[in-house]
Amino acid sequence: MKRVAFIICLSCVLFSCRSKKAVIAKQEKERTEQAEERDKQLASEEEKIPLKKIYGSKTEEYIDTYKAIAQSEMVLYNIPASITLAQGILESGSGRGRLSVKANNHFGIKCHGWIGAKIYHDDDAKQECFRKYKDAKYSFRDHSLFLSERKRYAKLFKLKKEDYKGWAKGLRAAGYATDKKYPQKLIGLIERYKLYQLDEEVLGDTYTKFEMPVTNHAETYAVVKGDTLYSISRKYNMTVKELQNINGLRDSSLSIGQTLIVKPASKN
Repeated sequence: MKRVAFIICLSCVLFSCRSKKAVIAKQEKERTEQAEERDKQLASEEEKIPLKKIYGSKTEEYIDTYKAIAQSEMVLYNIPASITLAQGILESGSGRGRLSVKANNHFGIKCHGWIGAKIYHDDDAKQECFRKYKDAKYSFRDHSLFLSERKRYAKLFKLKKEDYKGWAKGLRAAGYATDKKYPQKLIGLIERYKLYQLDEEVLGDTYTKFEMPVTNHAETYAVVKGDTLYSISRKYNMTVKELQNINGLRDSSLSIGQTLIVKPASKN
């Protein structure tokens, strides 16, 4: 009887162990399946989250943000997208100027009978009246209307749309800006950031390619924490004004990682 009882007990123990192992194995399998399902859900959610673009400078971000609007205005009003964007970069400080930040006014267009919202800003005189827009796209539209509806700019619309150099010089000649270097600044921005490619995209097969000058590469500097325009200008033996001009900057604000031209490209 003792032997029979021992065998029964041993069988119970072995069965219990096998049962526990089976339960543990089942639990492990369930946990593995749950973990795999969580990983799939996380991967699916990550795919839905748009990746944030990283830009080399505020100007590159500005171009990417507004290039579609500039191209749309080109289709509707025959103003080269390259010119519109270059003016926007120059006039708004790549979207960082007070008028663009506070009033979505990227082209410094003054009130001149404007009945909409207004903002006052020191320009040629103190506290001049400038137009204020709900959205930057309306500033781009007003820029198109400003050029297309004034007779003094009529000659520009006789130029080829891909002739950004002619447009840049024509704007200065028509009185858009008093800065003698205004055409060179626009042309410099267009060629540095290859904005003429936007015109080519709009014009397609009708685009006539202008021969680009062969240049040496410009020397650049990446802004680090603690940098100022003054410290950078001293480092490269230039004035703050020169540094601002070759980079199309309207104020002294800088951001870490921003790329600045410290020596312009020179023609071969």
